[in-house]
Amino acid sequence: MHELSIAAAVVAQVEDAVRTNGGARVTSLRLRIGELAGVVPEALRFSFGLASEGTVLAGARLELDTVPGRARCDGCGRDYAVGMPPLLWCDGCARPLAELLSGRELEIAEVALMDASEVARVDSSDARRRDCGEDRGTPRAVSD
Repeated sequence: MHELSIAAAVVAQVEDAVRTNGGARVTSLRLRIGELAGVVPEALRFSFGLASEGTVLAGARLELDTVPGRARCDGCGRDYAVGMPPLLWCDGCARPLAELLSGRELEIAEVALMDASEVARVDSSDARRRDCGEDRGTPRAVSD
C-alpha cells in the first residue's frame, strides 16, 4: 500500500510549511490527485489518518480533488479524455498515445492553518461554546 508512504511524505511537507508560515495547527488540507496516479482515495484517507496522528495535522479534514487524465495526439492534434481504464490511443485517428497532458498529478493544493492564539482559544473554550456550534477559530489558507 504505497498510499501510506504518500501520506507520510505529505504530512512531512505540510509540517515544514506550517513551521515556515508560523501556524500551529492544520484544520484542512486539499490535495490534487490525477486519476492515472495510481492512488486509491480511500486508502489515502485511511493512511493520512495514521500518518497525521500526533502531528499538527491530527484531526485535519482531508479533501481530495481528482484531476482527469487528458492526452494530445501527435497525429491529428486532438485533445481527449484518457479515462479509467486509460485509453492509450487517440479516439479520433487511432494512433498511440503521444503526450499525456494531465492525470498523473499528486500535489498539495491548499493548507488551512490556525495560529497559536487561535489554537489556545479553541483549546481553552468550554463545552457550552462547542455545544452552541460557535466558530472554533478562523482557519487561514496557505496556497503553494
